[in-house]
Amino acid sequence: MPRSARPIRSRRRHLALAAATAFALGAAAAAPAAQAQDEPTDLITNGDFANGTTGWWTTANLSGAVDAGEWCIDVPGGTANAWDAIVGQDGLPLAAGESYELQFTARASTDVSVRALVQRPVDPWPTALEEFPALGAESQDFSYAFTAGADWTDAQLAFQIGRHADPWQLCLSEVKLLTGAEPPVYEPDTGPRVRVNQVAYLQDGPKRATLVTDAEDALPWQLHDADGALVAEGDTAPHGAESTSGESVHVIDFSGVTAAGEGFTLTADGETSYPFAIGGDAYRDLAVDAISFYYPQRSGIAIDDAIAPGYGREAGHTDTAPNQGDGAVPCYADACDYTLDVTGGWYDAGDHGKYVVNGGISAAQLMSVYERALHAPTGDTGRLADGSMRIPEHGDGVPDVLDEARWEVEFLMSMQVPAGEELAGMAHHKIHDEHWTGLPLLPADDPQARFLQPPSTAATLNLAAAAAQAARLFAPYDADFSARALEAAETAWGAALAHPDVYAPDTSPDGGGPYGDSKVEDEFYWAAAELFLTTGEKAYEDFVLDSKLHDADVFTAGGFWWGEVAQLAKLDLALVPNALPGRDEVVAQVVAGADHYLVEQDASPWDLGYGANGTFDWGSNSVVLNRLVVVGTAFDLTGESQYRDGVVSGLDYILGRNALGNSYVTGYGSHFSQNQHSRWYANQLDPTLPNPPAGTLSGGPNSAAGTWDPVAQRWLPGCAPQRCYIDDIGSWATNELTVNWNASLAQVANFAADQSGGVRTAPSCEVEYRINGQWPSGFNAQILVTNTGTTPLEDITLTWTLPTGQSVVNSWSVQLDQDGQVVTATDVAGGKALKPGRTFTFGFIGAKDGRPAVAPSWVGCTAG
Repeated sequence: MPRSARPIRSRRRHLALAAATAFALGAAAAAPAAQAQDEPTDLITNGDFANGTTGWWTTANLSGAVDAGEWCIDVPGGTANAWDAIVGQDGLPLAAGESYELQFTARASTDVSVRALVQRPVDPWPTALEEFPALGAESQDFSYAFTAGADWTDAQLAFQIGRHADPWQLCLSEVKLLTGAEPPVYEPDTGPRVRVNQVAYLQDGPKRATLVTDAEDALPWQLHDADGALVAEGDTAPHGAESTSGESVHVIDFSGVTAAGEGFTLTADGETSYPFAIGGDAYRDLAVDAISFYYPQRSGIAIDDAIAPGYGREAGHTDTAPNQGDGAVPCYADACDYTLDVTGGWYDAGDHGKYVVNGGISAAQLMSVYERALHAPTGDTGRLADGSMRIPEHGDGVPDVLDEARWEVEFLMSMQVPAGEELAGMAHHKIHDEHWTGLPLLPADDPQARFLQPPSTAATLNLAAAAAQAARLFAPYDADFSARALEAAETAWGAALAHPDVYAPDTSPDGGGPYGDSKVEDEFYWAAAELFLTTGEKAYEDFVLDSKLHDADVFTAGGFWWGEVAQLAKLDLALVPNALPGRDEVVAQVVAGADHYLVEQDASPWDLGYGANGTFDWGSNSVVLNRLVVVGTAFDLTGESQYRDGVVSGLDYILGRNALGNSYVTGYGSHFSQNQHSRWYANQLDPTLPNPPAGTLSGGPNSAAGTWDPVAQRWLPGCAPQRCYIDDIGSWATNELTVNWNASLAQVANFAADQSGGVRTAPSCEVEYRINGQWPSGFNAQILVTNTGTTPLEDITLTWTLPTGQSVVNSWSVQLDQDGQVVTATDVAGGKALKPGRTFTFGFIGAKDGRPAVAPSWVGCTAG
């Protein structure tokens, strides 16, 4: 009779799991009913193989023999998934709340990992136990305990042993499933009870730590340098019980320390923290790694090991066997009569799907890293220049972060329905495999057929927004691509207006997550805002002003994410220079939203501005970071230090100052996540494969995880919200990696990296930028530089970013050089020192498009 094998589930809510069919070769004998006994009962029939293979079944591609109580099975090579070859036994009764222990002895002819499951072999294949034992030539004894979550009369033990390229042999003996086991308890390694940012604190920024202790009174603390010398000391501030961690804590504040260096430690209550740095260029490497993460996520291109050492691999989904490829992908269920070439883009997460709504927000956030560098007083475009990231496009003169974003924007545009077709100009919601694939599986080895899923209004507007932003940022570097992106954006906008209610459902065919969204007012608002910022056209301006979201408070507890994108519109309208009527009100809304987030953060002994209601969502780390993006934008708009401090102290939680003492960024800190859910960063399952690259963000605690993936179900029942996390490749509900979560990290890490340099303006240099006149194609600007100090200013240099649509034609009294949108003024004051109280004036004629000329966000002034 047929058997059903459950493939590993990948990511999205309420997914239906694929089944792989196997065939019984032996009779399946029912195990005796479970009874309460003093001695454990073995539920396995013939686990010592004294009666040959009675009670066991295998898939048809397996053969073998029993000798001296050991069953050796010949496993074929060339299978793609673990469940392509299975050994199993059915009819095992489990009782809810009872604990069981699976024991077996196994060896293999080569070093391999296999998948051991106790599950129900029926849709949706719920799992009580999932483990990945690593086998070798010597026999090993394995033991795994679990507690059943439901009454099952038909549980299945399955050893899924496919997926390996070469033939091999598995030998099993002494298989038991025993009742009466001790309930398994998950005891994570939380490290020292003094929880710190394990990476670095800014020398002139806030420096706080959290001490886990039951002490009611203040306790002494000491800060030591790398040589053990005492640097500072003080007393903790008791906080008491804290709900998100389920622990009692104190706060240690050492913000007054100005020493710099590496290897500092804090000691309190008999515990010494992990080491950390103070000062230096604290976040430069993290800022680079968070963006360089995307190159190995690319689809349709071979990853060069020389560029990403340890991560080289063949190109995935390029119509090369066994891939069925992305070069001519049809619509699912014959929903259209065309195919699209959608080669390229980023793999969305740890599987091989590509999703427009997640890709759109991710590309937009990467582009916003660069756009912030253009317009924020502490922004530094030089850090993002050509050659700054680990990508292959070096030497093209384009900032690397924009090159990386372009890889995804090109894919988004390829998902557009062709002209002449029904729903022309709309964007297909996603493309993914026909069925879920198992772990591990390199992209080039994916044998599944691929399908376009139907277009949606949400995806179409994501394309419009991201492509419009790309059009304005690429205009100085690649006019042809800029024009093509704008055309795609405006075509998508028109299609969305014509089809405003084509919603993506909350369910999905097998092989991909749904990304359902039936509320698209926010996508319309975001797309209109980006198109207005790029073109200045009144139709987009009117849409923005007429949207019910324009005057609404959109800075909600959940922050922004792919399903709520109105905040993205307001952040860009506030930061990017433009002539929107009432723009000051948008700025005020952003600042008010940041204030709201800081109130919650300031109340937390972890400086955690999230989760006070006890709920940690899927991807909670991304929510934490996206809220910090809002706080950072408030700093860029106001210059007020509490917002800067809020961002860098909020980052502490991500980098180790949390209930688990874990840095959620691979490669950063003393104890960090490194087994994120991924089909090719799968070292936990296959030692020949790598862990995720440095700078990869884990999704983080998920207070609903115990209802989702089997690893979380097994180990995290009843967890305090901050502790609902496990660094295990099977825990997709708590430990996934995704392109949108890393985009959040990229924004915050780059903001933090910019704070080491401070505002690039001399304190006594005051600049006034006036637009004295304008006409349809040009304008006249005058700049006044005043020395407000008491000593002369020498070698004055000014820099600013021209707003979209403007360029320098000619200047007087200074030399102006334009690189992209950035203008540099040299020889200010005629090369002479500017005396205290004196003002130097110069000007230029600029060209512009049809919109009104506006001043830049700021003008930086440096002096020798």
